[in-house]
Amino acid sequence: MERLESGVPVPAHLRGAIMALGNFDGFHRGHQAVVRRATEWAKAEGRPTIVATFDPHPMRFFQPDAPPFRLTTLDQRQALFACAGADAMQVFTFNADFATLTAEQFVRLLADMGVAGVVTGQDFTFGKGRSGSTGRLAQLCAALGMTAQAVAPVAENGGKVISSSRVRDALKAGDCETAGRLLTRPFAIQGAVQHGDKVGRAIGFPTANIDLGAYLRPAYGIYAVRGLLPDGRVLDGAANLGIRPSFDPPKELLEPHFFDFSESLYDQVIEVQMIHYLRPEAKFEGMDALTAQIAKDCAQARQILAGTPRLA
Repeated sequence: MERLESGVPVPAHLRGAIMALGNFDGFHRGHQAVVRRATEWAKAEGRPTIVATFDPHPMRFFQPDAPPFRLTTLDQRQALFACAGADAMQVFTFNADFATLTAEQFVRLLADMGVAGVVTGQDFTFGKGRSGSTGRLAQLCAALGMTAQAVAPVAENGGKVISSSRVRDALKAGDCETAGRLLTRPFAIQGAVQHGDKVGRAIGFPTANIDLGAYLRPAYGIYAVRGLLPDGRVLDGAANLGIRPSFDPPKELLEPHFFDFSESLYDQVIEVQMIHYLRPEAKFEGMDALTAQIAKDCAQARQILAGTPRLA
């Protein structure tokens, strides 16, 4: 799957594409419906499909001091879009110049890229000051020989609309199951394994330390997790996500311990799926108490994971 960047001409074989357009952070069921409409439309007309996203997220641009809130990295989104049938991912760099584009200028940009049709969610807004609606998008596209479609929000049986905000709220509450249902897969943090202080190894529970970067911070605590390695292997484990209150100074990390695994993972990029929240972080008086609790956490995580299907 190809990744297209702002300012770089669209290759000839991708011109005339149907473009799914949105932030798509998390790529939950609602996002998937938008991309599915685009891929079905493109397939029916023999066209390529491009999924467009924005980086940084517009909220990060306008509120640079906002707490971390990302659900997916660009690499994760690219992989998800590819699995959904897209041929390419277009990354629009959301900077000061991009933020000043009017609705008309933005649609002209799409036309200059050779886009034939655009699919968005019904709540999509665009252009300076979010002045463009889906109705305006359809009008502007038609004037330039393009077609625009808007996909209705996806709701659960109770009528509650699926959204990235609901996913974030679930994760902040430690509700991995609800987040996974909305996403159709476990929420996963991807990152390079760092060298740590080796305390886990010293007490018999070595960990693969990962910086949380721009990811949303789920509830601090202990989780049953699965690790996806670059070679395709999937490992069960338990992880601490938080500031490690038993150690000084506090350091915010995701620290998965993978069961029955002793290979070095340093500098490898792995993905850690958050399967189930076990308990909040706690401070222990002494290493013996901490080690005993970790053993209990691992036993509980093993039991939970044994009954949980593996989902990519």
